[in-house]
Amino acid sequence: MKVTTEQSDHDIGPETPLTLALPRSTCGSRDVPDFSDLVISSAGETRRPDVTESASEMHDLAYGLIRVLDEDGRAVGPWVTTIDQSLLIKGLTSMMLTREYDRRMLLAQRQAKTSFFMQSTGEEAISTAFRFALRDDDMNFPTYRQQALLIAGGYPLELMMSQIFSNSHDPLRGRQLPGLYSAREFGFFSLSGNVATQFVQAVGWAMATAMKGGDSITAAWIGEGSSAESDFFSAMLMASTYRAPVILNLINNQWAISTSQAVTQGQAATFAVRGHGFGLPSLRVDGNDFLAVYAVAAWAIERARRNLGPTFVEWVTYRVGAHSSSDDPSAYRPKSEPSAWPLGDPIERLKNHLIAIGAWTHDEHTHLEARVAEQVQLAQATAEGWGTLKSGPGPSPRDLFEDVYAEVPDHLVRQRREAGL
Repeated sequence: MKVTTEQSDHDIGPETPLTLALPRSTCGSRDVPDFSDLVISSAGETRRPDVTESASEMHDLAYGLIRVLDEDGRAVGPWVTTIDQSLLIKGLTSMMLTREYDRRMLLAQRQAKTSFFMQSTGEEAISTAFRFALRDDDMNFPTYRQQALLIAGGYPLELMMSQIFSNSHDPLRGRQLPGLYSAREFGFFSLSGNVATQFVQAVGWAMATAMKGGDSITAAWIGEGSSAESDFFSAMLMASTYRAPVILNLINNQWAISTSQAVTQGQAATFAVRGHGFGLPSLRVDGNDFLAVYAVAAWAIERARRNLGPTFVEWVTYRVGAHSSSDDPSAYRPKSEPSAWPLGDPIERLKNHLIAIGAWTHDEHTHLEARVAEQVQLAQATAEGWGTLKSGPGPSPRDLFEDVYAEVPDHLVRQRREAGL
């Protein structure tokens, strides 16, 4: 058997030996960045269907790219949504808080204050704008790069950091990998280190909510790499079959650890077209455009609340940083690739829009940067005062035996005694 990276028509015939194709990454660690295959529609070009339109009539939305902000920071086209300027500034602030939080927590990991961390740099607009479109009683089943859902939802930074440091104030008492947050009262279901499991769990939660007669909806989140897992397809089928009130979000940030999205996408034109096989409305959106994210999120959420069923959304963005604190992206992609990303930086784009409409200035932005840095620094000082991985009191070993059974069984009572706890 021969494995090739490409195949021409001349290689195909009745006498041709069977071969397998090995998908190629868009570029290697020493190549020049190349995003020429990325389908990018002009801002305002993609139509906005009515929320009642059937999935079969909107197949075109899986091939283009829904964008609102043009290169001059203006909001154009049918997806322009009325958003109060104060909400836009709040969104800008939340994105900046998320980025500064990520920067400081990665630095804390390098200082051995925690063991592991994953940044969301470059992807902040998706979680922030989406969270603003949700109600407080809606539930997210996130991936490990959705910390902006918590920050935009008002979860205290010092408690997020405590979950990173596994200190005495860690609500999870050190029983989760750092970064696998849990804050159900803030609409953030416990993260799992087993990728893709949360996708099918989210559909089950949405189905249970509907069966109980509730009116809150569910948001499922997955990365393009883990969409190759079987849980992804199970969730899509269940959502389609039972018309569950769920938004199925796929974040295409171009890289699954060291594997390019070209491998997971296969021969499909986009990730969004996968929804067509399940009869789902499927949209492809510029994930670095705060206004586009908010508009599409509100549209999909309205569909779910009106019992019109699930929506599948591919958010096109770019993972600027490493996959995690254990990863070195220079081994598989050129160092200049982040700066070559054609959809820009989500914070800069929203800042430029606010300036363009006269709601913001460069001086105000500079002052906000200082306030954000101070807020995160103070939160970190508070969290570190409660302890880190290498200093201060941590959770009690007794916590190992708690919160599993309503009544602790005899064998665990015995083990706890033997451990002197």
